[in-house]
Amino acid sequence: TQVHITGGGGEAGYKSAVPYIPLTNLTINGVTTVVGLLGTDDTVRTTAQLVQRARGLREEGITAFMMSGGYHLPPATLTGTVRGDIVHLDLCIGVGELAISDHRSSQPTLEELVRVASECHVAGIMTGKAGTLHLHVGDGPRRLALVRQALDETEIPARTFNPTHCNRNRDLFEEATCLALRGCIIDVTSGSGPTTTCCQHASPLSFGAGLALRQYFTDARCPPRSNITCSSDGGGSLPVFDSEGNLITMAYGTPAGLLV
Repeated sequence: TQVHITGGGGEAGYKSAVPYIPLTNLTINGVTTVVGLLGTDDTVRTTAQLVQRARGLREEGITAFMMSGGYHLPPATLTGTVRGDIVHLDLCIGVGELAISDHRSSQPTLEELVRVASECHVAGIMTGKAGTLHLHVGDGPRRLALVRQALDETEIPARTFNPTHCNRNRDLFEEATCLALRGCIIDVTSGSGPTTTCCQHASPLSFGAGLALRQYFTDARCPPRSNITCSSDGGGSLPVFDSEGNLITMAYGTPAGLLV
């Protein structure tokens, strides 16, 4: 499950940085495998910290991997390139979570997106790892347009692209399902839905992961059952912004949503 194992950076000033997520916060909620990554704060929180924390969790008895990069471009790395990180860091399996369709992103262009995706793909086939580009998808109107363009205009395999928060709203989920039919692995976030409070993925338009999974598995188009996953986004900061990008409220993610 996608987990901010070094804690989210916080989006309400320095005081809002989230502490490291403890092992018990994971295991008490049934999580025994995590993929650690960076989000908004890929400046103070670093790839080196992710490696350290993932190795620490392994010493404590669970399975842990990590990803290079974060929300922004150029990606935060340890070796200097994302290909180098995937090749040389044993626990690194891809890049994420690179933000698209979000006011906090670097506003990546198609060329920038496919360059990172190609590095992931090549590193993956060099090492036998997943070589995944894990994409934080915001609530911007472009939604998954960049990914569709990448599939239409390049030779990069669809399995490279892994958009998350796909149950943020129903239009986004429909686009994500279409990508799953093309071979992408899509991810929904637990704890989302109109009754959820203090969550960046909650709005009157969003719907819970359970409903999203039910809709996916009963879709008449028969998208592959193996092309959808569910993550908690545990340990991350969960802000709610207004239409101008101003913070309204903020809470912190927990893997407990996976049990609902």
